[in-house]
Amino acid sequence: MRIALAVEYAGHAFCGFQSQAAGCGVQDALERALAVIADHPVGVVAAGRTDAGVHAVSQLVHFDTSSGRPLSAWTRGANAHLPASVAVLWAHPVPEDFHARFAATARHYTYLLVDRAQRPGLNAGRTGWYHLPLDVDALRTGIRNLVGTHDFSSFRAAECQAKSPVKTLLRADITRAGDLIRFDFSANAFLHHMIRNIVGALVYVGAGRLPPEAMLALLEARDRARAPPTFAPDGLYFAGADYDARFGLPPTVRTVQVAA
Repeated sequence: MRIALAVEYAGHAFCGFQSQAAGCGVQDALERALAVIADHPVGVVAAGRTDAGVHAVSQLVHFDTSSGRPLSAWTRGANAHLPASVAVLWAHPVPEDFHARFAATARHYTYLLVDRAQRPGLNAGRTGWYHLPLDVDALRTGIRNLVGTHDFSSFRAAECQAKSPVKTLLRADITRAGDLIRFDFSANAFLHHMIRNIVGALVYVGAGRLPPEAMLALLEARDRARAPPTFAPDGLYFAGADYDARFGLPPTVRTVQVAA
């Protein structure tokens, strides 16, 4: 039997989602908890692999089990064996052709950034931070030309393992509430560090260190060395993924909410 789960976690408590030899990944904690409930080893597959310090409000995973447990066992039971910084939100049976990664038709991320002189205290580790006010109009102008299908090599980590740098950015919205700036991104798939690299370049634009049209120039350069540094992971959240309605899943995308 194949089971799909939605999971939320605070990324600063882990060394990323993917399993590590030290057992410090979200995947490690999740597999240990599920194995207790299943009474056999469990391997999970995720919709997206988040880096150390990156959070998730709706990470989708699937696993196979031979144990006939009620769905509540995969939620409340697993949560009883998980650390406080990770929780299973729901469990749902899915057909064998469901795959958390390959069946996803789009993925959604949110980046939260505080722009003020003082670093975050209450939201330490939960938002990115820049010490000066950023020009949101310039940010919106800068991001506009990235929407669509492009070669995102300028915003790709050197260690990225994706077969192609060409991705389709479906959505890039920027809003402000007080000193909290919210970046919402949707794409068919993302490259390693793609969002953090885009946000890093946008911060230069918002701070007046680059003109808005530089975002298009960076995109067309297809050269990571030309772009500003990768921004901090703290404010990045995996918000969920889209799947065909035939799988009958509960809601797979959630809104990121952090107090300004």
